[in-house]
Amino acid sequence: MTARRLLPALLAAVLLAGCGVPVDDEPRLVREPPGRFPTPAGTSTADPDGRVGEPFCFVRDEGLAVVNRRVDGLPGVDAHLQHLLAGPDSAERRSGLATALPGTVVVAGATLTGGVATVDVRQAGQEAGRNDEVLAFGQIVCSLTQRPDVDSVAFRRDGQPLEVPRADGSVSALPLTAADYRPLMPR
Repeated sequence: MTARRLLPALLAAVLLAGCGVPVDDEPRLVREPPGRFPTPAGTSTADPDGRVGEPFCFVRDEGLAVVNRRVDGLPGVDAHLQHLLAGPDSAERRSGLATALPGTVVVAGATLTGGVATVDVRQAGQEAGRNDEVLAFGQIVCSLTQRPDVDSVAFRRDGQPLEVPRADGSVSALPLTAADYRPLMPR
């Protein structure tokens, strides 16, 4: 009688022992799955009615301030950039927001490849790192990298990488992120 009770427990133990992850003799390379990782739950910017936030960084008191306009759908990167170039709307201007873009950076357009938005600049002045240039490029980088599909922003002129000023006074031709302009953002 004891053997009959012991047999099912022993059988269950043997079956459960075989359900583990197999052990390899050597470490093996794990490849990243193709495509972008989904946004974690709870970080969506969509309203219950399906509207999403279109993020912009505008100038306030010699720094950058993030504003989200509610829109029916997030436009493409180039259209988003054109909306940024149009500047703050009247309510945003009344709240003290401005832009450093007009006259500082002449943008020809933007494309998105992978997670890198490439902004074509026709004319960017002397790239001397003046504060208005830092704010202008910061507005573009911070606005576009707030999007879920953009990880970084690169600039080019005449098909060549363009060195642009960062908040720390250095210049870079590499793709930039909002972290490059963090000193200009409110804490």
